[in-house]
Amino acid sequence: MTDHPPPAPLPDPYRSRPATAADAFVVHRLVAACERERLGRIRTGLDAVAADLRRPGLNPAMDTLLVHAPSGAVAGRAWVHGGRRCRIDVHPGHRGRGLGAALLVWAEARARQVGGRRLAQTVCDGDRAAVVLLRSRGYSPFVTQWLLEITLLTEPAVPEPPEGVTVRPFRSGDERAAHQLTEDAFAEWQKRRKPYEEWARLTVERDTFAPEVSSVAFAGGHMVGAVLALDVPGADEGYIDRVAVRADHRNRGLAGLLLRETFRGFHGGGQRVCTLWTHSRTGALSLYERAGMTVRHSSTVFGKDLPQE
Repeated sequence: MTDHPPPAPLPDPYRSRPATAADAFVVHRLVAACERERLGRIRTGLDAVAADLRRPGLNPAMDTLLVHAPSGAVAGRAWVHGGRRCRIDVHPGHRGRGLGAALLVWAEARARQVGGRRLAQTVCDGDRAAVVLLRSRGYSPFVTQWLLEITLLTEPAVPEPPEGVTVRPFRSGDERAAHQLTEDAFAEWQKRRKPYEEWARLTVERDTFAPEVSSVAFAGGHMVGAVLALDVPGADEGYIDRVAVRADHRNRGLAGLLLRETFRGFHGGGQRVCTLWTHSRTGALSLYERAGMTVRHSSTVFGKDLPQE
């Protein structure tokens, strides 16, 4: 592997440099501008951007790129993780100038540089320009993602747990059990198991993690279900980050119960909307719809096999 990342073929007069942890705030402003334009509201918190820049296995000096306009403002960014996944954002005020295509070329080159054989990224279905760009470069869709929501006008009713199961809020000491449970559940469709340190940075160590409204279920002294939630300061809605039930406790209504317990917690805290993302590989869309959630937005994950040079 070379000691230098590939060059970014940016159009003049744009310039680029790697990102650092200190850039989390300006990257978040870029992401917020993109989400506000595409989704009508900001979905990603500052803590999520900071966690991305601290991902185990991601070297910011090699795996990230910030694009600056002549004014010095951040016009775009890209990161590549493990040669498998990438994310590219271009500020709405700088689209149509070839930045997205240039960042995609850079991301593919960086992925190949570390031995990546297939690269994937997610785009909002409403971003037609990004979809056209990806298809023009040989990417194909393979997973659909949905952002679901529920309006909490009244306090949700929560059924009694199944016999032998107890439910309570998440508390200190539950972290390792929640990691084991969620990674076991996600192994059915997730190609790579996250080690605890990486998982924790993206979940329970985030500033917005909300243990008081995260619900966990136990049977026989073992965690058998969990709903992990986030509470973003200043936001008017709660967010569910992960839902998992151990395989031998499924089809007992436990996931729906835990969801409603978390809905009730958000309602008690003043939030009147709760959201979560799911995708077609989990097979969980009907579960969330039965819990009263509806689709607000959809996205698609596109992938491309990378020829080795």
